[in-house]
Formats: sequence, C-alpha cells, structure tokens
Amino acid sequence: MRMVELGRTGLRVSELGLGLASVGGMFAAVPERQAVATIDRAWELGVRLFDTAPVYGYGLSEQRAGMALRGRPRDEFVLCTKVGRLIEPGGPDLQPIWAEPPAGVGPRLDYSYDATIRSFEASLERMGIDRIDVLHIHDPELDFPIASTETFRALVELRGRGTIRAISLGVNHADVAARFLRETTAHGPDVILLAGRYSLLDQSGADELLPLCEKLGVAVLAAGVFHGGVLADTADGAPHGYERVPQDVLRRIDVLREVCSAYDVPLLAAAVQFPLTHPAVPAVIVGARSPREIAEVAAWREYEVPEAFWTALRSAL
Repeated sequence: MRMVELGRTGLRVSELGLGLASVGGMFAAVPERQAVATIDRAWELGVRLFDTAPVYGYGLSEQRAGMALRGRPRDEFVLCTKVGRLIEPGGPDLQPIWAEPPAGVGPRLDYSYDATIRSFEASLERMGIDRIDVLHIHDPELDFPIASTETFRALVELRGRGTIRAISLGVNHADVAARFLRETTAHGPDVILLAGRYSLLDQSGADELLPLCEKLGVAVLAAGVFHGGVLADTADGAPHGYERVPQDVLRRIDVLREVCSAYDVPLLAAAVQFPLTHPAVPAVIVGARSPREIAEVAAWREYEVPEAFWTALRSAL
C-alpha cells in the first residue's frame, strides 16, 4: 500500500488508515478475537495508520489497539488517539451507540489542561504502547473556549517535548476546524481528522477548510466516507446516523450510481478514493469490524479508476 507524507509532521502514513471505533463495539458488539484479527489483517494489507479514542467503547477500542499493535515495530506505524473525555467510574456523558462498554465506567467531558494530560497518560496505559504520534482534540465545539486554550496548550507542550509528534482536531464540523485554525495559526494544529465533510455526499469541507489547510500545510485525514453505510445500503430503514434516509440523499446516490455505472467503477471504490483527489488529503480513514471488511475496503482503494470518471463525477456533484 502506498505510503505518503502526513503534511508537515515528518510522519509517513499509508493512504488507507483503520479507524477503531467499530472494534470498540460501535452499534454492535465485536468479539475480542475478531477485533484483534481485524487489526492484524489491516497490517497484512499494508495499513500503517490507526485511529482510536478513549470514548470508543469507553476504553475498549484503545485496549484492543494495544493488544494488536504493541508487538509491532513501533517506527513502522502511526497511532492516533484523542482527548476531551475522561473515562472514569460513574462518568455521566454516556453514549448509547456502544454495544459492550465496560461496567461501571463512562466518559466525562473535560477539556481542561489537567484532564488533557490525564487522558493522554490513561490512553498510553490502556494501550501499553510507549507513544502516541497524533493526538486529536475530540469534538472541540463542545467546549470551544477551553478546547482552544487549555487543551491546545497541553498539546503544544506535549509536542514541544517530543511526547507527541502532531496536534490534530477530530471534528465533524468543517467550520469549527477552520475557526480553530484561524485562531491558532502561529503554532496551530498539524492535522485535521474530518469526518463526513469531504465525501461523495458532502463536500462542505472544500468551501473554506481544505483551502485553508492547503495554505497552512495542515494535512486532512478524511473519515466517514461511507456516511454511516448509507452509500452501501439505501433500502428502507436506515444506516447508522439516519432515522430514515432523506429523499434528496437517495436522489444524489442515484446520480452517483449512474456515473459509476457508466464508467464501471464501484460506488464504494469511488467513495474511498474521492477524498484523495484533493491535495490537502493524504489519507482516508475507514472503519471495519472484521478482517473481511477491511480487505474489501483495501480492494476498493486499489481499484483502477479512470481520470475521465473524476471529471464526470465532479460535473454531477
């Protein structure tokens, strides 16, 4: 799998990264053996970028990341996790999407300087790995004044000491990331993990954020490229994230399918590869809950897409 530079960080990553929310039990339980096998299969396929978070399964995802990765040569992969939520006994900010969280603990939103350092140290302990390469401020819009000052100050100190290599934001909102970058330009984030806002169904990240990142040399990791599975399954009912798929979304998917059919390009191959056509996006991060799923996504990444397809696609978007 192709390796690329991660912006100005000095890190090299695979163009395809594995997001580890699913193996932490997002929406459905994943047995431990299957979770580890999924990460192992990703490694066999050449994936060298792994993204987790304390809130994913309330520590379960980080624990499983450590089980699968800590025996690997440490300089051969890039590991990302997040701060902004502490996992602790009685944590009140529960999320119903986690199918098998450990009993008695939960997340507590806290972007303070002290909580950021504690969260970082707890992540290292859960994973049993000696360092984290990219540390994201998770959902900074939930307490922007503190996230952009205290959390950011903690990460700047960690980066300055060489404890982490890069500061990042993990966001679902492109405007939040753009604001953060504007307010911290002098020594701001090195990376943005942007979920669902530069994809076949939503290019809003290109309005302001991606041009700003390109100007500043900030790398964008595109996530949420399947929109909770809506591109894979648009039948009645709804994929994750939708109570019911809106008709305008279904119409846009029909248009996408027509273009893909005309050029013999699988829709999901286009979904994986589309973000990589922007110069600010060196890599895409996808979730998988089984070895089969990550192998399928890797095959879509490698599918040969003709240049004429992208021209036609952009005309249709």
